[in-house]
Amino acid sequence: MRVLARRERPHPGAQLTLFEAADGWRYSLRVTSLPAALRGWRANPAYIDAAHRVHARVEDGIRTGKDCGTGRFPSETTAMNKAWFTAALISATLLARLRLLALDGMLARAEPKTLRCKILHAAARITRGARRRQLKIQASRPWAPNIVTAWERISTLAHAP
Repeated sequence: MRVLARRERPHPGAQLTLFEAADGWRYSLRVTSLPAALRGWRANPAYIDAAHRVHARVEDGIRTGKDCGTGRFPSETTAMNKAWFTAALISATLLARLRLLALDGMLARAEPKTLRCKILHAAARITRGARRRQLKIQASRPWAPNIVTAWERISTLAHAP
């Protein structure tokens, strides 16, 4: 087992430990089971660090899936649990696409619970007139501009060739 240490400048607003605040650097450790005798690109510490960061994104996706319902099953019957799991995976995928394609800023990085509270549970109506679909939402709602922007982006994608 090897332990790799990384020293980097913290981003603005980062909370440092007392140890890190003394010299102003942020430290992170990576533990790997790759043998020390390994040669080539897989032995490069930069590769090991990049592989760890990708794995952290995968774990974020798993946590998001659990927030959408993949972590709990409603029944003891397999058929009902399969349907539940399918619906939960569809909801996790739709939320990931919504964040990627239609949202920006803080909402693009928001967790499913935050998106439910601020975007998905907003009272609005979709109306149709003049051969167009329009979103009607009360302008005084706190997240109305973000919801309207997301609606316009999704509508534009729907009409793209």
